[in-house]
Amino acid sequence: MCGIVGIMAFNEQSRGQFSYLDQAVHSLDCRGPDYQDTVYFSHMALGHSRLSIIDTSSTAHQPMTDSSGRYTIVFNGEIYNFRDLKQDLLNKGISFRTNSDTEVLLQQYIFEGKDSLHRLNGFFSFAIYDQNKDELFIARDRFGIKPLYVYEDDEKLIFASEMAAILQFSIDKKLDHASLIQYLQLSYTPAPSTMLTNVRKILPGHWLSTTSSGNVSEGAYYNLRNFIGDNDNTHGETPDYQKAREKILALLEDAVQKRMIADVPLGAFLSGGMDSSAIVALASKYTDQLKTFSIGYEDEPLFDESYFANLVAKHFNTEHTVFWLTNDDLYDHLFSILDYFDEPFADSSAIAVYILSKKTREEVTVALSGDGADELFAGYNKYFAEYRAQNPGLAGSLVTSLQPVWNLLPQSRHSYVGNKIRQFERYAAGTKLSPANRYWRWCSLTDEEEVQSLLQVINDQDWQTYWHRKQRIVGDLKKHHSINDILIKDLSMVLPNDMLTKVDLMLMANSLEVRVPFLDHNLVEYVAKLPSHYKLHNGRTKAILKDAFRKILPEELYTRPKHGFEVPLLKWFQHELRSYLEHDILSDEFITEQGIFNRESIQSLKKNLFSNEPGDIQARVWRLIVFQHWWKKYMM
Repeated sequence: MCGIVGIMAFNEQSRGQFSYLDQAVHSLDCRGPDYQDTVYFSHMALGHSRLSIIDTSSTAHQPMTDSSGRYTIVFNGEIYNFRDLKQDLLNKGISFRTNSDTEVLLQQYIFEGKDSLHRLNGFFSFAIYDQNKDELFIARDRFGIKPLYVYEDDEKLIFASEMAAILQFSIDKKLDHASLIQYLQLSYTPAPSTMLTNVRKILPGHWLSTTSSGNVSEGAYYNLRNFIGDNDNTHGETPDYQKAREKILALLEDAVQKRMIADVPLGAFLSGGMDSSAIVALASKYTDQLKTFSIGYEDEPLFDESYFANLVAKHFNTEHTVFWLTNDDLYDHLFSILDYFDEPFADSSAIAVYILSKKTREEVTVALSGDGADELFAGYNKYFAEYRAQNPGLAGSLVTSLQPVWNLLPQSRHSYVGNKIRQFERYAAGTKLSPANRYWRWCSLTDEEEVQSLLQVINDQDWQTYWHRKQRIVGDLKKHHSINDILIKDLSMVLPNDMLTKVDLMLMANSLEVRVPFLDHNLVEYVAKLPSHYKLHNGRTKAILKDAFRKILPEELYTRPKHGFEVPLLKWFQHELRSYLEHDILSDEFITEQGIFNRESIQSLKKNLFSNEPGDIQARVWRLIVFQHWWKKYMM
């Protein structure tokens, strides 16, 4: 796991920007604390910041150039099947100088070009420069596990693992107002857009190439939809349920085993939920010294899962560590996390992930994670809500008809009753929308009308851009669609832009590599083809995954409720952060000077926040805090 950055100069003047490369590499220190280096060519400069995982010797340092001197690579990620690929290349007479997956990736590209992408099993963003052709090639993994940003203008193209590295160069920084609309709804900006107009994300499963003449081309090498049929139709015969369970177990075990290859200490996150427990169950088969890590919440017993984590750890005899946290511990890390966001990202659960990563890094360098299972096997309540929206029945119709009542009742994530009322209101509102708008609404916290009331700088063109982007993302959801269609949409929308971004940011902030077996492309492609009712059955989420592990995991995991986690934002806003909000980032003076938000709307928001009945407002305020902190750091 590393950080990469590079710049292609399209003219002589832009070569002067090469002088910023060292500080760009330095901005990636957390991603790669073990070694940093740069290399310069006539029109190309590459930088790398290394976290040593496989072949930790100096011969595997990057940038890495092949023996001919023609090709140079910078690479972030891991190629899990590199040993098989290496053997194939050895059989073809290709020699190697290192034991690294980096050199295998480089040689595979030299041998096959961009077709080599289809053979890679792993997660990655990488760049390869061909000095003879004066050509740069960059690519991102199938599901967007690793990030890849690009800045482009008439004079240059810059790429990097983080926007922070790109911002070290002298570039135009202009706020993308359509992205701001998206962010205020979703808490993130969906790829390929970013919060800046000239910076974009390479989409998962995509590549880009350019030469110093400025001829940029890009395309897709992977699309999950190509592996499945429409709705619940599959290519070929659907396996029966029992055979599908067995196949899932075999594929996931193979994925876990591949991801345990490392030349540094390796462990696993263990929340005590189904997903992380499944990973630990399989990983423990391949080592008798598996270290597992979880968080316990002293102040939030409603969200504490340490009992179940301990239960699983004991069952599989792991070396388990629980990091006990208080709300003060969470708050103590708040501004460190805000400082690390190089683009506004307001999923508040990132705070807990940051602390878990920081403490885990004291013990291991690589951690296995259960991320991706919910989107793959239909683990969230919203999937059942979507099923009910399509098949309402008496209960669904009753919840919808009572929407005026839900609107009048107090909603809160911090109590069982308040949270149920919140869920009923969201469901009732969603059932009245088209499938595309319902999906977007259930991904969002607020609707367009509320966002419009917050902003004063948005014009008609900004809104048209926003609607176009929204249509590109959800427009293919038609009236007759299945739960599988929603799952595939989440695998390309929510997973890479929210869940995987959160994990990558917070773990890389602490120089910890995370590996996600559930996103092995062989497993994803198999599960995506299975019928929806294998995953969501009679209101039971992740049905086939749970049944696959029925005889492996402790029975208590099957009767426990699904836990989420809520950071005590409201308490902080009303106490520890009140002065910061009122007299700094949301002050009338700063809002007026900034010229982005409607001052009256912000005043009304603050009045509500500091009242005795603020309702479910904390997530909205958190999005503003994250954006304002980012704006002050990067845009002023």
